[in-house]
Amino acid sequence: MLINQLITFAIQKRWLVLVLTLLLAALGVYKTTQLPIDAVPDITNIQVQINSSAPGYSPLEAEQRISYSIENAMAGIPRLDYTRSLSRYGLSQVTVIFEEGTDIYWARQQISERLQGIQGELPANIEPKLGPVASGLGEIFTYAVQAKPDALTDSGQPYRAEDLRTIQDWIIRPQLVKVKGITEINSIGGYAREYQVAPIPGKLFAYKVTLADLVNTLEKNNQNSGAGYIERNGEQWLIRSPGQLNNLVDIAELVVTRRDDAPVRIKDLANVKYGKELRTGSATFEGEETVLGTAFMLLGENSRTVSKAVAKKLTEINDFLPPGIQAVPLYDRTTLVDKTIDTVRTNLFEGAVLVIAVLFALLGNIRAAFIVALVIPLSMLFAITGMAMNRVSGNLMSLGAIDFGIIVDGAVIVVENALRRLGLAQKKHGRLLTLQERLLEVNESTKEVFSPAVFGMLIIMLVYLPIFALSGIEGKMFHPMAFTVVAALLGALLFSITFVPAAIAIFVSGTVNEEENWLMKKARKIYQPLLKTSLKHSVFVFIAAVFLLTASAYQSTRMGSEFLPQLDEHDIALHAMRIPGTGIAQATEMQLLLEKRIMQIPEIKQVFSKIGTAEIANDPMPPNVADTFLILKETKDWPNPNKPKQQLVDEIRLAIEELPGNNYELTQPIEMRFNELISGVRADVALRIYGDELDTLAEVGANVSQLLAKVSGGVDVRMEQADGLPMISVEPQRDHLALLGLSVADVQDTLRSAISGIETGLIYEGDRRFKLLVRMDESLSKDPEALAQIPVAIPNPSPFLAIDKEDEAELLYVPLGEVAHIKEIEGPNQINRRSGKRNIVVSANVEGRDLGSFIAETQELMRTDLKLPSGYWLEYGGTFEQLESASQRLSIVVPITLLLILGLLYSAFGSVRDTLIIFTGVPLALTGGIIALTLRDMPLSISAGVGFIALSGVAVLNGVVMLSFIKELRESGLELAQAVWQGASQRLRPVLMTALVASLGFVPMAFNTGTGAEVQRPLATVVIGGIISSTLLTLVVLPTLYQWVHSRFAFKQGEK
Repeated sequence: MLINQLITFAIQKRWLVLVLTLLLAALGVYKTTQLPIDAVPDITNIQVQINSSAPGYSPLEAEQRISYSIENAMAGIPRLDYTRSLSRYGLSQVTVIFEEGTDIYWARQQISERLQGIQGELPANIEPKLGPVASGLGEIFTYAVQAKPDALTDSGQPYRAEDLRTIQDWIIRPQLVKVKGITEINSIGGYAREYQVAPIPGKLFAYKVTLADLVNTLEKNNQNSGAGYIERNGEQWLIRSPGQLNNLVDIAELVVTRRDDAPVRIKDLANVKYGKELRTGSATFEGEETVLGTAFMLLGENSRTVSKAVAKKLTEINDFLPPGIQAVPLYDRTTLVDKTIDTVRTNLFEGAVLVIAVLFALLGNIRAAFIVALVIPLSMLFAITGMAMNRVSGNLMSLGAIDFGIIVDGAVIVVENALRRLGLAQKKHGRLLTLQERLLEVNESTKEVFSPAVFGMLIIMLVYLPIFALSGIEGKMFHPMAFTVVAALLGALLFSITFVPAAIAIFVSGTVNEEENWLMKKARKIYQPLLKTSLKHSVFVFIAAVFLLTASAYQSTRMGSEFLPQLDEHDIALHAMRIPGTGIAQATEMQLLLEKRIMQIPEIKQVFSKIGTAEIANDPMPPNVADTFLILKETKDWPNPNKPKQQLVDEIRLAIEELPGNNYELTQPIEMRFNELISGVRADVALRIYGDELDTLAEVGANVSQLLAKVSGGVDVRMEQADGLPMISVEPQRDHLALLGLSVADVQDTLRSAISGIETGLIYEGDRRFKLLVRMDESLSKDPEALAQIPVAIPNPSPFLAIDKEDEAELLYVPLGEVAHIKEIEGPNQINRRSGKRNIVVSANVEGRDLGSFIAETQELMRTDLKLPSGYWLEYGGTFEQLESASQRLSIVVPITLLLILGLLYSAFGSVRDTLIIFTGVPLALTGGIIALTLRDMPLSISAGVGFIALSGVAVLNGVVMLSFIKELRESGLELAQAVWQGASQRLRPVLMTALVASLGFVPMAFNTGTGAEVQRPLATVVIGGIISSTLLTLVVLPTLYQWVHSRFAFKQGEK
């Protein structure tokens, strides 16, 4: 047999095996430096954002003219999952979600080709742009550009937000975007500088000049031109005609026309000044307006490495900024990653220490225990090599589920049997063994237990197969964990049959005492009477086991469920909402008051906010919505370090509710971004109402939110702000326009040039470039009466009008108010679409109870109390979708895996009875897990489910070890009762060792309180509780059941 040959080779060429093991370990150490590190796996689905800036478009127009066309164009792309879109004032965002496994660059190429095909269908000047190649974990670093109070510009003026934005755009951003692994630097806050020509309506009338005249003059007088070259005296001279405008004076002095033989210059018609863009977003920091930059990491990069590179580069940039200006880091992903990895490192180290301590205590041989202990780092390095080669990141899930106890099970079985055989051989010969005798004993002992050891390890690997069957978000969350555990198990299996026998053959050369130490003697003293009683009173043992099984099965139906326990990121994200239509300036003022109030809370270290939409609309928010990030001090620096975080959240909620005009949602930075990218909402639960009419959707949404507020545990219940956007509607009077020879387009163009402005070129300042715009002063455009005075040019007086020649010039212009009605109205605030259908979202976060029971109660309430109009329907979303999807998939795959285990056991034992006897270990092991969760008041979650999967493997492994030995004793000629008694007694040590090392390996994980520990706690709790019940089962129920079944079978055979 190949494996037997491998074991023989490992023992004969033992030094070569040690050298190869050392080389493998060295490779693992090298690969550790290349391992991507993050806090959690990136669970963002494969998606591409298409952002279209549409200045002046209402949400309805953005939906009808842009979002709808783009969504339709995306239909039919291969591997498309679904689309969703968001239409807000001046913006259309379509998100295209692809099936898992789709190459992101291929997906972007497909979308780009489709967009080119519909460019002609979109309105003029609308250019859809693809969002950055980033993910939910992409925002890894945020910084603020700040000026010290005494800092002055070159002109001696204090720095304004506009100056800070110029420094961000033209000094900081170009350097940071070159950092390896960064795909985009997104800016928000301040104002992008513009050169503005602000026409004065009265003067335009007086000089009889239209806005079109102004625009035309600027466009034709702001360009350089070349006219080729001439050759003179053998030299080539380029011919240039510079006509570029360089500064405000150049612009002001331009001649537009002549009146009474005198030039009319731009300065006679308009104010020429540095203007501010019509911004869509702003930023604040600790109660002051600022400029924020956010670094986006390229998809698939190492967030810890890239964050550190950005921080280092920012420190270098600070040395070259103008005096008094500095870029201050506010949020750095490295902090969370380091804390999480510290938690994992602590768990692994403490688990390893406990495992080694148990090995020393139970084996009673320091050298042998040390050999088993070495399998821990070796298998870990083997797993890390596999992770690095397959781009699996080291994080809370991938490294956090490794239990060294389970990993060294195979090595424990091999070493324990080798020590027993060596001890017996020494006792038999009455002397130390020769080298050849020792090698022979190690060889035979390894081969003897190899079969159960390998079967046990294979079964533990097999139980992880269902995790690979998970797809979507839950698959991305748990695949790294399953991969790492299976890789570590493969490594441990390899070392158990090569390195361990070789090391025993070399290093365990002295006297081996086959007698048990005091600890094992004590354990045996307790165990043997218990075994005797159970064998005698088997019926009572079965009744107790069935009762435990029934009680835990009943209890499992009463336990709640959730997708994953919430990872405590330490920091808090606060989503602040004002009434629709709140202007960016007003929202910023309200935000500054909010930040000042929050900064009074002593646990808060820093507060910064993003209001509205940033330069790149990857996270589009209207001006009335803000994301506020609360960076907390270290817990040890709080006035009361023992204060629970939930109490602090409640205190923050209470403090900010005093401020009028605001609604809030409290969550965490990464969690908020994940929820939004995965399901399009930021909360735990989302109820989507689908239908056609916006008014009906809003009405139904209001009813749903009222009902949802009644469900206990629901907080931050809100319906998205669907309507109430204030608008000034300039409605052309078509008859009057026709009479004057004007069209609706003339009115709209005039209005656009007056309010949003018309770009007429660029002004260059060295490397920098700024837009040159014609736009009325903000003070004029705010006033409807001033709007009414905007002159609209009449191109050719209509033949229907009786006009004297001398009056013709007077009638070439008409005020806007005479050809249009100017009204103040309200319109839709935003329009959502999903898979081509309009919908409205009601969302809520869940606190103080599990997600599963909350959804169940909500569904029952909606079924009985909600009346939906015909053609309207309701769907549930948020993290509940992942819980449901994972549960459905596991309910199919887990039974298949259990059947595979049955098949594997049958192939090992060749007996249906023995296979089923061992298999009873699985349900009885699960009872311990359920009892442990109940005692710690934890709901069932996917994390706990993974614990149950690992547990079933351990339970079967113990059964295999016990039964294979009893079977061997029977085959050697012992009676049934004697074989059961002797087999159970002799297997006490390996069963206790595998159980103790497996459970103690998880103890640090079960009780750790570090960052990220809450995700691992259910898994560890299940395994510890289950192993306790599984060990009792293996040592007591299994031998009793085996004896009872086989005695009945023998009795029936005798009758025949």
